[in-house]
Amino acid sequence: MSTAGPTPAEERGVLERWFRLRENGTTVRTEVIAGLTTFMTMAYIIFVNPAIVSNAGMPFDGVLVATVIASAVATLLMAFLANYPFALAPGMGLNAYFAFSIVLDRGIPWETALGAVFISGIVFVLLTLTRVRETLIAAVPAGLKVAISAGIGLFIAFIGMQNAGLIVDNPATLVGLGDLTQPGPLLALAGTVLTAGLFALQVKGAILWGILATAAAAVALGMAPPPGSVVELPRFAVWQSVFGKLDVMAALQLGLLEIVVAFLFVDLFDTLGTLVGVSTRAGFLDPQGRLPRAQKALLADALGTMAGAVAGTPTVTTYIESASGVSAGGRTGLVGVVVAGAFLLSLFFAPVVRMVADVPAATAPALIVVGALMMQSVTRIEWDDFSEALPAFMTVLGMPLTYSIATGIALGFISYPVVKIIAGKGKQVHWLVYVLAVLFALRFALLTE
Repeated sequence: MSTAGPTPAEERGVLERWFRLRENGTTVRTEVIAGLTTFMTMAYIIFVNPAIVSNAGMPFDGVLVATVIASAVATLLMAFLANYPFALAPGMGLNAYFAFSIVLDRGIPWETALGAVFISGIVFVLLTLTRVRETLIAAVPAGLKVAISAGIGLFIAFIGMQNAGLIVDNPATLVGLGDLTQPGPLLALAGTVLTAGLFALQVKGAILWGILATAAAAVALGMAPPPGSVVELPRFAVWQSVFGKLDVMAALQLGLLEIVVAFLFVDLFDTLGTLVGVSTRAGFLDPQGRLPRAQKALLADALGTMAGAVAGTPTVTTYIESASGVSAGGRTGLVGVVVAGAFLLSLFFAPVVRMVADVPAATAPALIVVGALMMQSVTRIEWDDFSEALPAFMTVLGMPLTYSIATGIALGFISYPVVKIIAGKGKQVHWLVYVLAVLFALRFALLTE
């Protein structure tokens, strides 16, 4: 009796049954290349997420493992539930909101904040499985949806500049330009220009290469010690510092409704925007502009957020960088399997990740460039209609200036119906927007902090 494993032909048959490769006009080779391409364009999150979240007091090494595990699990959920080539990871902007606005600014323990993330995932699942999701999506004005994305872009770019010393505190003007004679700000500026140039040249993995090049320059200039080694066995023991530490009951007792809503809104709209954008490029939409298996894709995202909170990281969401793999020909969930495998392999290179995270100038360019990419959505705001423009502007500006994504969202939702009523367009506003406006206004009136 033979004990040999499956032949390549048999393996292709298994993959064909799981992912329907021929039906989707692709091959195993194309899917593997697409998966590696997607991973390269979003691998920066392995460096950046632990660097941001560790500001909240979470152990860097634990969050590093949590980031990788959560990204792999969520991406596999998308692959096997929806069979789409979409990759997931902790969301940029949401991790900053988690660390700076919730934990540092409001003094909420990170365990409780993770509990709020988990609750937002449960709500997302319930919305996905019911018709409420469609009502919510239809109710929120398109201008506010894109303004939320743009505002987060400004917010994380501001954080990147602050971390690198490009923007500093100024008692006279609140903020001011940092000392550009110092090596840290100069290196961050050079890294940002380099990353932007690579992006302009359409280099695959431009952000990752920008991070690595800036970190290498820091080592060469004596600004950071080189890593003791390049490869090590994964240290899963450090994961225990964050795994399962979420405190759902504390989040419920504190009544963190505003925080849950902020997590939910950003994840929902960001995911929908990404799914539609990438699906349009891939040709997944039907003649009516709808995405087949959309419910399964959203369910995978919601379950990924819950899994991420248990693993020890803020909200997991679908990444727009998935478009790079689609452009390389990826069409099925096999892309996600490759991405997940690459994430898990990255744990062997943890020494390099830790070294890069110790150089703020190396991760700052990623935050600034991603922020610039997210700002592209402002072109879809109806600037000629001031009843649309002003609330969107309040949302975009409010996030970086108040250092809070939730506050920016609240300012947008409060101002939108008020301006519409004054303009004689109050009937155009969905009733749910009025309800949210009142709730956000009560938050400002009743919350003392």
